[in-house]
Amino acid sequence: MSGGDEAAERHRRRMQRQKELVDGRVAQADDDRGVLVVNTGNGKGKSSSAFGMVARALGHGMRVAVVQFIKGSFATGEEAFFRRFPELEYHVMGEGFTWDTQDRDRDMRAAEAAWAKARGFLADPDFQLVVLDELNIALKLGLLPLDEVLTALLGRPPRQHAVVTGRAAPEALIEIADTVTEMRPIKHAFDAGVRAQKGIEL
Repeated sequence: MSGGDEAAERHRRRMQRQKELVDGRVAQADDDRGVLVVNTGNGKGKSSSAFGMVARALGHGMRVAVVQFIKGSFATGEEAFFRRFPELEYHVMGEGFTWDTQDRDRDMRAAEAAWAKARGFLADPDFQLVVLDELNIALKLGLLPLDEVLTALLGRPPRQHAVVTGRAAPEALIEIADTVTEMRPIKHAFDAGVRAQKGIEL
């Protein structure tokens, strides 16, 4: 057997072992239920990932709700795009970043209104995916009671998926989540003086 043939055979055996391991794990994953996903960290991509899941869900004919906390003072491409879908309820409930509003009472009222909307979706089995964008920021700033949020997330309908985004996810939320991803920044164009770009940040 030539060196090339031996390498090909070794590769085939490795892939066969890997396939057996993957197939075994897939066979063991028989719990079919809604999952709680948390996207956190200081890197870019938390909301972008959530909206990718919105697109997937819509592609499967699922009914989706999006509630955006904090954001709201500027138009985004995802809002303009996803509002075209009648099976999606899209609510921008924030009034902009807290350093822009500079009014804690106003921020708290906006967060409470957004949470009232979100709580309704989390209790409605007709919605198979609920995205709570930047909820972590509202929790970090103490604009909402964490215990109430955790109770609503844990009590949602069994087949409903929920995605929570934002920096600084509280440990208690991470603990109850099924999937947690931390985005870590390596480089960002903004640090080099590049404005937020349509299609990238907006």
